[in-house]
Amino acid sequence: MPTDALLDRFLNELAPLEPVAVWAHGSLAGGDYQEGRSDLDLIAILDHPLKPSTARRLVALHRGLRTDPLAVRLHCSYLAPGTQDAPNQSHLTWAHDHVMRRPVTPVTRRELHAFGRVLQGGSPRDLLPAVTDQELAEFVLRDQREFWRPCVDKPQLWREDGWVGVGLTTFARATVTLRDGRLITKREALDLLPVLGAPAEVVEDVVRRRYDDPVPSADAAWLDRRAELTRSYLGPAIDELVTRYG
Repeated sequence: MPTDALLDRFLNELAPLEPVAVWAHGSLAGGDYQEGRSDLDLIAILDHPLKPSTARRLVALHRGLRTDPLAVRLHCSYLAPGTQDAPNQSHLTWAHDHVMRRPVTPVTRRELHAFGRVLQGGSPRDLLPAVTDQELAEFVLRDQREFWRPCVDKPQLWREDGWVGVGLTTFARATVTLRDGRLITKREALDLLPVLGAPAEVVEDVVRRRYDDPVPSADAAWLDRRAELTRSYLGPAIDELVTRYG
């Protein structure tokens, strides 16, 4: 499997830095991974401070993986010693083909504890603090209110396949987390969206691209209609969710 070959290559390249652990979360760990369409979401725990020289080595490692077509979807955050206990700590992260700094969110931490896949080293339960139900709910609610709701008011974003798919599934997943205190996969979210009132033709389009035909949508009229349908649904739906659980 090409994904396994890339992961093996990544772990071999990372070995000289002697990571304490490397874990997968997201679709790869949760059983809904679609090769070539899903991201490879990883976390690596290092055993030494992340010096500038180490950061340069990590950036060079990821750039070197670019010969593999799946490497553009490989994202990894690097946690240095003593930073696992700080939920708002930003960590060196390679994602979307460039380097950045971002925290490991409560959703990611809960995923790692619930079904994280150990690729190397120790378990998330032994090395990463647990997330309380309250911390998880507060983060999910804040993400919907402060990130996704303002994005709904930016029409140009919603002509893109990625925004439509992630925006809708993130809303459905947030709904279940706030209602039931649990996490669900994107597949489960897509099954739930029609029940939550999402436009059926938009959900069918996302399902098609994720599971059947990966060719991006191209018809300009459909892109405009899909964007309007998505925004018209998500705006009021997020407002209701935030009012109910806020």
